[in-house]
Amino acid sequence: MATSGTTSFNLEIDEVIQEAYNRCGVRTNSGYDLKRARRNLNILFSEWGNRGVHLWKVELQTQALTSGTISYAVPSKVSDVLEAYISTSSGITSSTNDISLSKIDRSAYAALPNKGSTGQPSQYFVDRQITPIINLYVAPDASTYTHLKYYTINRIEDAGAYTNTGDVAFRFQPCMVSGLAYYLSFMSNPNQTANLKLVYEDELQRALNEDGQRASVYISPQTFYGDGV
Repeated sequence: MATSGTTSFNLEIDEVIQEAYNRCGVRTNSGYDLKRARRNLNILFSEWGNRGVHLWKVELQTQALTSGTISYAVPSKVSDVLEAYISTSSGITSSTNDISLSKIDRSAYAALPNKGSTGQPSQYFVDRQITPIINLYVAPDASTYTHLKYYTINRIEDAGAYTNTGDVAFRFQPCMVSGLAYYLSFMSNPNQTANLKLVYEDELQRALNEDGQRASVYISPQTFYGDGV
């Protein structure tokens, strides 16, 4: 038997809402219920931001360095900066050199002396405002290393129009539907809330476990040396 040969299945926002209401045991066609469902879907996406790093929202950003400038604003879609390094060019060529920067917290950054002195940056602090700001230490002289490159975790895009598809990887589609059903049950069918929460948390945990990076792991045995006795 032939298979479809496609891997493009995705749910539009109105389909997500319809399936979520079905799981609540509720049928609705009112405009207000649709708006409430879309609002709750956006709240669900915000809550996912507290659940860890979602790999499909990780993006490499590049910022040209200005001599003596310490602080650099990141794009408004950014939630946090995961790691950063300085580079000799904006791209990647055979002659590009990169140096990793150490991430420090606010207390460590506040304790650093002479923040305005220039040289080769070695550390950075992310001030997590509504739009985060990267503060470098020391201020770059932009002589050899001319660009700052950093990986960001971006916010999940809003649901938007009902004909849009969700800004989620395919492995998160099941928990997107079950999570919305759980949220909608608060007012639509409270008797189902506990059951829908169990389904949602189970599906979300499986998706989070799958949403990881597979890398080689090397384990070396610990060596003990005698004291010569």
